[in-house]
Amino acid sequence: MTSKTGGNTQSPSSAELLNTIRHLGLSLKIKPASLEALTLDSSFDRDLGLDSLSRVEFLARVEKQFDISLAQQVFVEIDTPRQLLTEISRAQSATHFDTKVTTTPRGSEEQSATPHQAQTLLDVLDWHVDTHPDRTHIRFFHDSDEGEVITYRQLKLKASAVACGLQQKGMKPGQAVTLMLPTGPSYFFSFFGILIAGGIPVPIYPPARINQIEDHLLRHKKILASCGAVILITVPEAKPVARLLQPHLPEMHSITTPEMLSTLGHTPLRPKIEPDQTAFLQYTSGSTGTPKGVRLSHANLLCNIRAMGARLKVDSSDVFISWLPLYHDMGLIGAWLGSQYFCATLIIMSPLEFLSKPERWLWAIHRYQGTLTAAPNFAYELCLKRVDQGTIDQVDLSSVRSMFNGAEPVSPETIENFVQRFQPCGLKASAMKPVYGLAECSVGLTFPVDDRVPLFDEID
Repeated sequence: MTSKTGGNTQSPSSAELLNTIRHLGLSLKIKPASLEALTLDSSFDRDLGLDSLSRVEFLARVEKQFDISLAQQVFVEIDTPRQLLTEISRAQSATHFDTKVTTTPRGSEEQSATPHQAQTLLDVLDWHVDTHPDRTHIRFFHDSDEGEVITYRQLKLKASAVACGLQQKGMKPGQAVTLMLPTGPSYFFSFFGILIAGGIPVPIYPPARINQIEDHLLRHKKILASCGAVILITVPEAKPVARLLQPHLPEMHSITTPEMLSTLGHTPLRPKIEPDQTAFLQYTSGSTGTPKGVRLSHANLLCNIRAMGARLKVDSSDVFISWLPLYHDMGLIGAWLGSQYFCATLIIMSPLEFLSKPERWLWAIHRYQGTLTAAPNFAYELCLKRVDQGTIDQVDLSSVRSMFNGAEPVSPETIENFVQRFQPCGLKASAMKPVYGLAECSVGLTFPVDDRVPLFDEID
């Protein structure tokens, strides 16, 4: 194990680690009997009952306890104390974030108009490629250096390669293609690849852990059957398991990956797309019943994006910071497609990157002078709980114009506490914006007036 100063320290013994886990487990309200029976080969999932969020919280406390930074994949892959012991011995010193503001600050690129005449999402992308093909569209956030960039030209070129692969796989215009991928370049290329080929993207959430793929796909079986997907685009690890579903899904004739599709060709046929055609299907979570698909047309999406942008005065000088999942409408439409339409730069990280270290979100705002960002209420609570004073002393949030809180019930106490805690970082109270949306309205329905502090009504 490595200390913050770079010196080597002794890794904990097996007994020390088990005692640490028992102590942390009590604070996470794990049953004492389960903790007492803990061994090096106990399962965090099966024996301790850690779900995805409690697992992240638990491992974050382990990092703090031993002053280390675990690799991101550790948060989803390990399942026993023995595996954790190995990862602790491999771990590096606690993560240090680049505190410098980027050398390409907000608004440094020439401001651009927006594609007001566009009638489809493809029109929007074509307009950007014709107007400023090499302008930065998406940048992936890294802790200590500049992340990968996707320009408008790259998005269209690589999406076209995916589109050609889909057509060679036999996809016909108007057919549904399911997208089960984590946040990464392949997601963006695949989504627009489906659109270019004339298909209908159906985003579904990817498995949190590779060893849970089979259960995960079985939960998605109803969505796959409902939308009649003919192709599933997913990660390579899911392909063998996904084939088990094909006997139950007669319309699905191919399970593939973005990489496989991209090698099949680069010149797709472009069917004509009308504004009232379905752009993609947004499924409800299914938490209270069978997931239901909402048909969103190109016209629906562009109307809602333009309305939100007008209310919020969005333009090409804006920078949207997002860790929101791309299978959810807030992340897919609000963060990505909205940023694309207005030519705002999108700085993105995966949900896991945020959950494992919530301060990444704030450092991304600081480094890239973010003006817009969004999250559910729990994310603000997580920052209140996990972001330390050292970060507050260094991070600058004065660039934020709108920080949306939505997608789940909004707590007045959370908003007030977050503003109070982060005002020393330059956060303005008027930046906090409780919002409400639903898939049946594309995404956004209610937004506060700009430059107004949140108002709270108490109703008997």
